[in-house]
Amino acid sequence: MKMYDEKHIKNIVLIGAAKSGKTTLAEDMLFEAGIISKRGTVEERNTVSDYHEVEHERGNSVYATLAHTEWRDYKINIIDTPGSEDFVGEVISSIRVCDTAVLLLHAYNGVEVGTELIWDYIDQFNKPTILAINHLDHENANYNQTLEQARQFFGNAVTVMQYPINQGTGFNAIIDLLKMTMYRFPAGGGKPEKLPIPPEEQEQADKLHNELVEKAAENDDALMELFFEKGSLDEDELRQGLKIGMMKHQVFPVFCLCARSNMGSGRLMGFIDNVAPSAVEMPPEQTEDGKEIPCDPAGPTCLFIFKTLLEPHIGKLSFFKVMSGELKAGQELYNEKGDVTERLNQLFIADGKNRQPVERLRSGDIGCTLKLKNTFTSHTLSEKNYTAQIDPIHFPAPKVRVAIVAKNKGDDEKLSEVLAEIHMEDPTLEIEYNRELNQVILHGQGDLHLLITKWRLENIYNMPIDYLAARIPYRETIQKPAMASYRHKKQSGGAGQFGEVFMKIEPFYEGMPAFSEYTVRDTDEIALNWGGKLVFNNCIVGGAIDTRFLPSILKGVMEKMHEGPLTGSYVRDIRVSVYDGKMHPVDSNDISFKIAGMMAFRDAFHQAAPQLLEPVYDLEASAPVVMMGDIMSELQSHRSIITGMDSGTTNQVIKARTPQAELDKLYASLRNVTQGKAKVKAVFAEYAPVPADVQKKLSEDYKKVETANGQH
Repeated sequence: MKMYDEKHIKNIVLIGAAKSGKTTLAEDMLFEAGIISKRGTVEERNTVSDYHEVEHERGNSVYATLAHTEWRDYKINIIDTPGSEDFVGEVISSIRVCDTAVLLLHAYNGVEVGTELIWDYIDQFNKPTILAINHLDHENANYNQTLEQARQFFGNAVTVMQYPINQGTGFNAIIDLLKMTMYRFPAGGGKPEKLPIPPEEQEQADKLHNELVEKAAENDDALMELFFEKGSLDEDELRQGLKIGMMKHQVFPVFCLCARSNMGSGRLMGFIDNVAPSAVEMPPEQTEDGKEIPCDPAGPTCLFIFKTLLEPHIGKLSFFKVMSGELKAGQELYNEKGDVTERLNQLFIADGKNRQPVERLRSGDIGCTLKLKNTFTSHTLSEKNYTAQIDPIHFPAPKVRVAIVAKNKGDDEKLSEVLAEIHMEDPTLEIEYNRELNQVILHGQGDLHLLITKWRLENIYNMPIDYLAARIPYRETIQKPAMASYRHKKQSGGAGQFGEVFMKIEPFYEGMPAFSEYTVRDTDEIALNWGGKLVFNNCIVGGAIDTRFLPSILKGVMEKMHEGPLTGSYVRDIRVSVYDGKMHPVDSNDISFKIAGMMAFRDAFHQAAPQLLEPVYDLEASAPVVMMGDIMSELQSHRSIITGMDSGTTNQVIKARTPQAELDKLYASLRNVTQGKAKVKAVFAEYAPVPADVQKKLSEDYKKVETANGQH
């Protein structure tokens, strides 16, 4: 393969809502460049980028897929991404390493939900962006309406480069305002004729061309002076102004496409070649400590892993961007995070599942390698004397959760290994081994994300699993003081067991008055691992209980706090004062006082107005104003308390407090009532009392389980 100068390497990411045509456009671009001899289709399951079995099954992209073209002395690396919000991790990592985003808009559907969500990440990374209005052959295509929606959402940076002729089922021509040419396509698409602009379109084309010239000129002082001198700009000057504007995020050029019939992709690639910035023209990459890494082929070799993939019969594939220097096959690089030196024996450029070996890759280029030992997504590899750690990819927090169990009990260990592999590929799927809840919990971006994970486990890994409701980490406490005593006595021949404990328990709060009912000889204040405190007072006088047995009483109390009397949840914020008891000179021992302490605590707890607490989250839901009523209704039906409202730029934001027990159901219902337009985020706030009816049901359910287990 030809080695391209770094200025002639362009990295683009295709993004947009599901069914906007990203995969079909990628297919067009590969076909136009001669990388493939025949265009595949999503329906026929033979496209280059949607090659995974799950994508064939669903008819949608699930993975971000790398491909490339070589077009008129330029190399264009293309990453085709999924359109569903549930696979946002694939989109974020792809945007991170690409230098230009091509955002596809459906000519009938306009700016869709997925488009709005993806835009947040384009904006965050400040990537130059091209808008491509696709499906102009749709019977209800409406270019002007889609353009207007884009301007409403993306602002005045939306800049018309092309507009369609005969949109709808007869679509066959585009007016190009940079070239001031009409491109007319043959029936069925393909290579267009270049024709003069028809007389009936000349006035409209001149008007839009002048607007384009002004937009290009206003991004650079020197170009503005030229514009004032000449009254116009030539094509090269226009390109220069558009590139500057794109890099400042002040120009989003609009192109016209019918990817299904291969209309417009060649012209789009020409613009990417000539105008879209290369990596060397983009701002330098930042390290974690704020240093810059210039995209310099003469600099030290440094590359960033943006994606990890496990493929059958191949193993671990690591996709990277060369940030600096030149990478050669067989080169050894150091990974500071993994504290390992990796030898990159083979380098590849990829077109979906097809990989072509290369001997070297220059700065700015994207490629992949096999079988790195201890290097994963977001890791940096560099020459050992050049310690650069590039700022990692920051993925969004999960939104939904579910417990997972292997159907075959013998598969538990294997399931752990497989889940670790899936997390390595997809960092937005988090795995939690929760000892408190005694569950393995998957945290994902949405129901589809979890559904695809289940499909992969069962079809790729042959691992039958069940999803169960994830339990809630409740806490138990008390609302008033109570006293209790318990005598543990057991005689079974020889030495027996005897211990009697009297105690008082009270709700604990910071700054409460010192215990004064009895003389306090000693106090342990224990910060509990699960939050809150236990204060344990030794008030024994006159040797009623030997001091050596007090730790055993405390141990018994702690055991019951690990499995609370009400629902088996952790207990918190209690002051325990042991003030009396009895011993036996022969039969008293540690186990006797541990049991007596545990049971006295349990009995006192039931008399102290026990209170169940639940985790409550601060929730923000952002959506168009017209949806606020539906959102408020859903929030209130899921035990949420509205705490405020704010106005955003295009949306309204509702703030609420929502119990964790309602969160998973709430995410699904909000997505449903807003057609996915609501952006929802939730952050843990505090533990708060559950309603009395909820507490009663949970307590009764726990008693039934205890009875069934023979504990009562």
